Amino acid sequence: MQKLNALGCVIGWSAFWTFGYLALSANPAEGGQASLAAMLAGTGFLVGTFTYMRLGRDLNA
Repeated sequence: MQKLNALGCVIGWSAFWTFGYLALSANPAEGGQASLAAMLAGTGFLVGTFTYMRLGRDLNA
C-alpha cells in the first residue's frame, strides 16, 4: 500500500506543477483553458497532499 501511496504522491505533485504552470502561462483571452488547468492543478495538489500525509502517517506507525 505504501508503494501505491508513493506513486499517487508523485503523480499528484507532478500534475500540480505541470497544470499550475499551464494555468499561469495560458493566454488571458482563453479563460476556459486557464480554468481547466487550474482545476486540474488543484486536484493534483489535493491528491499529492493527501498521499504525502498518508505516507508520513504510515512511516511513523
